[in-house]
Amino acid sequence: MRWLVTGATGFIGTTLVERLLARGDEVRALVRDPGRASELRTMGAELVHGDVARPESLSNAVPDVDVVVHLAGLVKALTREELFAVNAEGTRTLAGVAARSGRTKFVLVSSLAAAGPSTPGRRRLETDRPAPVSMYGQSKLAAEDALRSFAPELHASIVRPPIVYGPRDKEFLPSLFRLARTGVIAKSGLGEKHYSLIHVDDLVAMIIDVAERGARVDEAGSSGVYFCADGVDYTWEALARGAMTALGRRGTVIPVPEVITWIAAGASSAAARLTGRPAILSLDKMMEIREPAWTCSSDKARRELGWKPTVPFAEGMRNSVRWFRERGLV
Repeated sequence: MRWLVTGATGFIGTTLVERLLARGDEVRALVRDPGRASELRTMGAELVHGDVARPESLSNAVPDVDVVVHLAGLVKALTREELFAVNAEGTRTLAGVAARSGRTKFVLVSSLAAAGPSTPGRRRLETDRPAPVSMYGQSKLAAEDALRSFAPELHASIVRPPIVYGPRDKEFLPSLFRLARTGVIAKSGLGEKHYSLIHVDDLVAMIIDVAERGARVDEAGSSGVYFCADGVDYTWEALARGAMTALGRRGTVIPVPEVITWIAAGASSAAARLTGRPAILSLDKMMEIREPAWTCSSDKARRELGWKPTVPFAEGMRNSVRWFRERGLV
């Protein structure tokens, strides 16, 4: 099969490209900065210089591929307009080019944030009405809606992962490991919070399964939409202790009043505006952090695709620590 992967220089994208090439497929990687794509080049991927926000740069990238996997997007930005321009309008542009090509399958890797938080004790299902609470989540839902507008012409599917972790992670694990090494990890809020998780290897396996066997989305409803989680609900304490154990450290998790996290997020957002560099801890991110549960069920993917997770959390944390240590990153 011939694949086009956007966001291929990212954490998930590089892992997907590696898996596809290892099984003998051809991979074209859409990259904005070829200078940052040396690992993809070494793997044997074909590099195409382009940007989903620039339709003219996509004309040579899409037409002769069998599957487009759209991973490119922003997880942080200074403004709502920025998020929507890249996440929603970028998806609309790419899907339009794919639809006009006539035969390409399309997989959008969205986010649990597009669906919104769950409630403690009940995981989100694909049939639940989306209720995103952050601008990021709203932009990802808008991306899904943009893709749905091409439903009659394009065989498209959507994957919604929760927290993704594993080797090459650039956001979640690096910050968690830095805290774990100190032996003290703070938790925002005094109440218990619950999260779904997925190892990057299991997410990549689902992306491939969805591309090959997934149902197509329609203009409304849950057809062709799949959550991707390992089936365990984790507390923040469990995630923190998992990181400390994998690092061979002992420590403690200290709850702090949520107002302190709001103050820190406000300061971080103000600094981002001054420097022009968006931060992952922001007032918008606090709209997600304050929620008591972000869990989802992957039962639909198990039933329809035969997919199942293979990487237990403890093993996933160990192999992540090994990867980071080999590169002197922890």
